[in-house]
Amino acid sequence: MKAGFVNIFGKPNAGKSTLLNALAGEKLAIVSHKVQTTRHRIKAIVTNEDCQIIFSDTPGIIEPKYKLHEKMMQAVKGALEDADLALLIVDAKESPEENAAIFAALRLKVPALVILNKSDVVKEEQLKAAEEFFKAQPYCKAVVTISALKKKGIDDLLKLITTFLPEAAPFYEGDDLSDLPTKFFVSELIREKIFHLYGDEIPYHATVLVHEFKEKTTLIKIGADIIVQRDTQKGIILGEGGSMIKKLGTEARKDIEAFLGSKIFLELFVKVRPKWRDNELQLKEYGY
Repeated sequence: MKAGFVNIFGKPNAGKSTLLNALAGEKLAIVSHKVQTTRHRIKAIVTNEDCQIIFSDTPGIIEPKYKLHEKMMQAVKGALEDADLALLIVDAKESPEENAAIFAALRLKVPALVILNKSDVVKEEQLKAAEEFFKAQPYCKAVVTISALKKKGIDDLLKLITTFLPEAAPFYEGDDLSDLPTKFFVSELIREKIFHLYGDEIPYHATVLVHEFKEKTTLIKIGADIIVQRDTQKGIILGEGGSMIKKLGTEARKDIEAFLGSKIFLELFVKVRPKWRDNELQLKEYGY
């Protein structure tokens, strides 16, 4: 039996969350075209007859501006410390040199595979040049080209990953897909809709806290707070006559029902907490 931790690192928007979902065969990490969508380290447990791989999606590597960003970079640091193998994901449309500088700064102590993502939208010559560049980097054991969105190259990548894992007993028993609680995924699905429905500012100033999760006979009752920093942001979340929060609730409910496989009753509340992104106590309360 082989078992190990395979952790995904890269710049914001390189496709880390899409890759995690493709490798897990389930949607566990939320996805949007906006940067910094991922704020937590999200683990996905993939188990088959002779192998267990614990994948981790990590926040995009950034220069911290708030305590929230510091917490996100701490999640990256934690993932560096327990990795057996690193997947260094690169948007194939971007400069290899810029990504290489970020990867070198990680000071990896484990083997790494460089994953050239979005290969379906890049010319062959550009891909070849990037492949040759990364093959020459000291941390790189192999370069793999994929399209995480189209699940192209995922099976070959999984086979290659297993060759780098140590022989070990499984870390997790049973058929759980993650070690995170259900409430976490519910809050993330709501937050994903905030990224999709609102302008550039709001998603970065908002977080979601599930304060009620009650399983009743016919449905699950869920109550969640959407936390923002200013009254004006609360007004934007609500929308005229509550139109936007109603739309948010409707869209989130569909995804949560699909995720839980059950009918839900969802209540959303908007609360203003000034400067919560720099408040240690509030960050802890909100799960950071």
